[in-house]
Amino acid sequence: MTLQDQIQQLAKDARDASRIMAQVPTTVKNHLLQQMADALVASGAALIEENARDLATGREKGLSEAMIDRLRLDEGRIRGMADGLHEVAELPDPVGEVTGMWRRPNGIQVGRMRIPLGVIGIIYESRPNVTADAAGLCLKSGNAVVLRGGSEAIHSNRAIAAILKKELAAMGLPAGALQLVSTTDRAAVTELLKQEQFIDLIIPRGGEGLIRFVSENSRIPVIKHYKGVCHTFVDADADLDMAEKICINAKVQRPGVCNAMETLLIHRDCAEAFVPRIARVLGALGVELRGCAETCRLAPAATPAQEEDWGAEYLDLILAVRVVDSLDAAISHIQEYSSLHTEVIVTRDYPNSQRFLREINSSVVMINASSRFSDGNQFGLGAEIGISTTKLHSFGPMGLEDLTTRKFIVFGDGQVRE
Repeated sequence: MTLQDQIQQLAKDARDASRIMAQVPTTVKNHLLQQMADALVASGAALIEENARDLATGREKGLSEAMIDRLRLDEGRIRGMADGLHEVAELPDPVGEVTGMWRRPNGIQVGRMRIPLGVIGIIYESRPNVTADAAGLCLKSGNAVVLRGGSEAIHSNRAIAAILKKELAAMGLPAGALQLVSTTDRAAVTELLKQEQFIDLIIPRGGEGLIRFVSENSRIPVIKHYKGVCHTFVDADADLDMAEKICINAKVQRPGVCNAMETLLIHRDCAEAFVPRIARVLGALGVELRGCAETCRLAPAATPAQEEDWGAEYLDLILAVRVVDSLDAAISHIQEYSSLHTEVIVTRDYPNSQRFLREINSSVVMINASSRFSDGNQFGLGAEIGISTTKLHSFGPMGLEDLTTRKFIVFGDGQVRE
């Protein structure tokens, strides 16, 4: 078969399987996810061995340490994948939920019921845990899923998918419900994006280049976010100990992920105290600061920022820092440069916190907490399928409910329209 034929057959098989998965009882889906989770943990040594092949190749290709970190599997991350599947199994099943009923004057009752989207294609880079996370969420929500990971994680993804598919088969569920595009040929992505007859939704996860390519070439609806330019604003009366703790966590814990802080805004009234302090602490942790003129005056080791720094997603130990005159100035900066991902205010001023909540229209807005919490798992959604900054259908971290839609249901007793 040609590559085109292979991808088309894979998508068709997924469509056929999706019709079966839409009717699978909740108890069966939950048991499946629990079995998958246990199988991942039991196969931990084999997964780490396959992952080591990807890590070695990545280092040979010169991947940055941040990208290597995104690629790495260890016992903790394998346990995290399993925990995510267990958590999804414990969540309420949205399929079949009736979200409202109302009676019309003619006596008919009208309501809406949640149903699966059908077939979901996930195109992703680097992080092999997405293979398990996406599979768990799609299957629990009654969908079939087609996974296409990046070539840098091919051995890890194949190993994870094989373990999950084995459990699917053991329960007598259709093999087409979970499929991995195992070729590293980039043409497979282009072919996948043409399968609008069989695939209902594409969710790309990765760098801005990948997401733009998918958006520009897909015949299928796409839910996406291009990049995570996450801001933290330290207000005039912020608790500076709290602000320091939040900033360190948001920038340093995992700098290569989309919910890491990329720009720090500091109110002028606390800049004299906070800029030298945070520059010293972050500098000791290996963070390069790119600052406005006032930042560079207060922290001489900082590099003068260029215009492109304010909209940059570094995914590295680099941070843009700007001193602003007011809450209004902070909001204006965020509105101009935000990617609609996550914004944080650190403040003890309640009115300011509420203005920030109301006027910032990013998908996640936080008060006095690290942007690193902007994650479906941390929000109680179980594993996360992705983050949407497109506002249509879903906005922010996406969980089970976001992988369903609603159909109208009508109950009558013989009414006809006059």
